[in-house]
Amino acid sequence: MSFLFSRSSKTFKPKKNIPEGSHQYELLKHAEATLGSGNLRQAVMLPEGEDLNEWIAVNTVDFFNQINMLYGTITEFCTETSCSVMSAGPRYEYHWADGTNIKKPIKCSAPKYIDYLMTWVQDQLDDETLFPSKIGVPFPKNFMSVAKTILKRLFRVYAHIYHQHFDSVMQLQEEAHLNTSFKHFIFFVQEFNLIDRRELAPLQDLIEKLGSKDR
Repeated sequence: MSFLFSRSSKTFKPKKNIPEGSHQYELLKHAEATLGSGNLRQAVMLPEGEDLNEWIAVNTVDFFNQINMLYGTITEFCTETSCSVMSAGPRYEYHWADGTNIKKPIKCSAPKYIDYLMTWVQDQLDDETLFPSKIGVPFPKNFMSVAKTILKRLFRVYAHIYHQHFDSVMQLQEEAHLNTSFKHFIFFVQEFNLIDRRELAPLQDLIEKLGSKDR
């Protein structure tokens, strides 16, 4: 959640704000309050009487903002030269396609890939037909599949940071932020089964370690 990042206000893309006074803003405040209790498994659960789509929407926006901040702190280390391919360790390489502008997956550097990815996510979050911010406006039928794609792609930024830039994160003393943010993200996607297990493979050991500490 945003309170974790008091030290660094640098973001990669402009922050996505949830309008104050809206029901989603109240949900975000609820999420921040339960996160403050330190029990992440409990914090990700759907609050009683709330709409699942809305809960997923609010948290997806929040994770975008968190990853935006985290990646923003290490952009100077993630360059065309240092990261000429978008990878998460030697076994996993990602090629970009968004299905509309770029239909056939292209191989590109990590900074380019992450720029494409975060711009694409931003466009989805700003689309009122996908992420309605007004009360009473229904979520579209394909909302869940869009949210799953967003979260699957955001995971890749965590995976890249952990595999390629963890030394820089340590130097900046941001590892507690990164670990808490990632743990929150993983507990959330596990709670609602939002990312296929195969997609999580690049960080499987870390995921198991985080989970076992919390049982």
